[in-house]
Amino acid sequence: MTSLGRVLAVVPARAGSKGVPGKNLRTVDGRSLVARAVDAALATPAVDTVVVTTDGAAIAAEARAAGALVVERPEALAVDTASSESALLHVLDELEREHGSVPEVLVFLQATSPFQEPAAIQEAVERVRTGAADSVFAAAPSHAFLWRVDAEGRAVAVNHDAAVRPRRQDRAPEFRETGAFTVMRTAGFRTHRHRFFGRTELVVVEATTAIDIDDESDLSLADALARTRLAARDALARTRSATRDAEPTDAPIAARPTTPSGTHQTLQHQP
Repeated sequence: MTSLGRVLAVVPARAGSKGVPGKNLRTVDGRSLVARAVDAALATPAVDTVVVTTDGAAIAAEARAAGALVVERPEALAVDTASSESALLHVLDELEREHGSVPEVLVFLQATSPFQEPAAIQEAVERVRTGAADSVFAAAPSHAFLWRVDAEGRAVAVNHDAAVRPRRQDRAPEFRETGAFTVMRTAGFRTHRHRFFGRTELVVVEATTAIDIDDESDLSLADALARTRLAARDALARTRSATRDAEPTDAPIAARPTTPSGTHQTLQHQP
């Protein structure tokens, strides 16, 4: 273990974006994408340290305000052709130079996925931390019939027999990588320099929340979904409150255990 803890979360957030200018600072439900990613990491119990790697001063300020550390990304690693892996490896090198070592588990979070679920991230971390897997990523179930177009323009079935149309319930689901997060054993990632290595597993996330922000329409969809989810949570809270208020209040109250005067009662906490 290092001073950074056992689990490090890294959020790559470039300043440049062609599809959506200033994308990582754009908001969903009033919160910027980079801040939402930091929030999700901080809300994951197993995560000890959160770092945002960026080449943008405004993004760095937003990341710090949200509670993350910042590693300045070199210009060569902030161009369109630079991979996310290169940014992650740079962060690990910088942290090792400063702290002497790095955490054993790396959580790669995409700011462009605005609905990160801490419970799903936690599950992935536990699988890697316990040695059950080397790499675990977020995936959404899919029953879609996929096609491709060949060189002559004909539609060709990809994941099914075009002559057979089974019912949805008769088909085993396939899984679509969402890009939301990947959790990896740090040493393995540094050796392979790629996020998928060794025993790779997936954590299933809700397909309805598997949105990746690529254009303005994605932002509009995510904002609408966020408002719908908030309204649903509020409605559930009101229902639970009304249920509690409707419960009878004349039930007998169990006697509270007492201790002799002048003594203290010690509560034993189970490990």
